[in-house]
Formats: sequence, C-alpha cells, structure tokens
Amino acid sequence: MRIIGHRGARGEAPENTLGGFEYIQNIGIRAVEFDVRQLKDNALVVMHDDQFIRTTGQDKALYECSLEDLNHYNHAVMWSDWNKVETTPLLNQTMTIIQNFDHIEVEVKAVNSHAAAEKITQSLEQHLKGFEHNAIITSFDPKIHWALQQQKSRFKRGLLVEDDLQYQAIDQALELGCCQIGWMNELATGALIQATQQAKLNISVWTVNQIERAKQLKDLGIQGLITDYPKLMMQHL
Repeated sequence: MRIIGHRGARGEAPENTLGGFEYIQNIGIRAVEFDVRQLKDNALVVMHDDQFIRTTGQDKALYECSLEDLNHYNHAVMWSDWNKVETTPLLNQTMTIIQNFDHIEVEVKAVNSHAAAEKITQSLEQHLKGFEHNAIITSFDPKIHWALQQQKSRFKRGLLVEDDLQYQAIDQALELGCCQIGWMNELATGALIQATQQAKLNISVWTVNQIERAKQLKDLGIQGLITDYPKLMMQHL
C-alpha cells in the first residue's frame, strides 16, 4: 500500500503549496495528491477551494484572479511556525518539484460546463506531458472524464466518490474508462473494497488519518492511502 500525501501534507505543512510538496519530498514520500483549477486567464493553479478565505484569511474568489494576482495571498499565514510565504503555486511549478515522484494524483475540480471541461483538460494534457507513467488524473466530475475520453487522453484516470451510490459508482467508473476509484474513507467498507477489486479497479481511500484504520485498509489490499499526516503514517505502517 502506497502512502499518498493529501494536498501535499495538509496536517503537517501548508496545503497545496510548493513548501508542502518540498516537505513530503524531504521526509521520503514519493506519492502525492493535489487539486487543480483554471484561472480566468487560463493559468492552471494548485488550490483546493475556489476562495482564499480558509487558507489565507483573505476574502477573495479565486476565479476573479489572474496569474499576476496570486502573489497577494499567503497560504502559510495560519502556520505560526512556517518561516516563509507560500503563494498559490502554478501547476508547472509543482510538477518541477515532484518530477521524481512515483505516483501523482491530480484532482481536477468540478467545472460548470462541457466547454470548461474541454478547456481545462486540454491544457492539463500539455502541462502533464512527460508524466504519463506516474500521473493519474482524478475527478468527481463526469464532465472531466468525458472530455478526457473524447481527447483520447494518454493519462490513466480515477473516479472520486463521496456519495451513497457506491455500487453504481463502480459501473460508472468502468463506463468512463477509469482504472481507479478514490473512495471517501467513510464509504470504504470491506464489502465495497472487495467489489471494487472484483471489477479490477485500483483503489485509493481518502482521507485516512487514524493509524488503526490505515492498518485495516492495508490488510484489505488497497493500493493508495491518502492522508493528511504522511510522516505519521510512515512511522506506523
């Protein structure tokens, strides 16, 4: 089972930041999950929320910003012991830092239209060129998967699931051409994991921060454990 840092290592370092990605590299982790959104000027950035308030304390909508606005927001401001400013990283900056990683889960956040899905996925394909062997594109949004199918994407894909229609999600993942499902931890029962394995789909489970739960999932044979605390998990697994 692979330990995958969630948004870098959001329990141990500022989430979705270059410093956070350097942190997991330094502790010996070579697997990461992070989120991608597209700004109004088409730049691809690594950020979970569509608003800066939670991570920077500043009330500003991400989609109102262009690339030149990003330096105004410090995602480490809530971390009193973090000694440098962490601005919103571009996807290409992130990929430069993690280019030697074995496993990269790139979550594309939901979009409002098929046109927006086509736009972000076309750009994503270009930005991830050269990472076909170690990157997997994941999303909750079927529009993202459909767009990648239409483009005959070279990248493996994973469907993310957080609703109660678990067994239907297995069928949907297969219809969308995915090779993996990312189950929300609370949904990932032994029976569901077994059904996913029978469908020959790989499994990542998110977000797992309890040691005993991580050990249980390891015994169930999942491929990826997405956690806020990768250093802690390394010490116990």
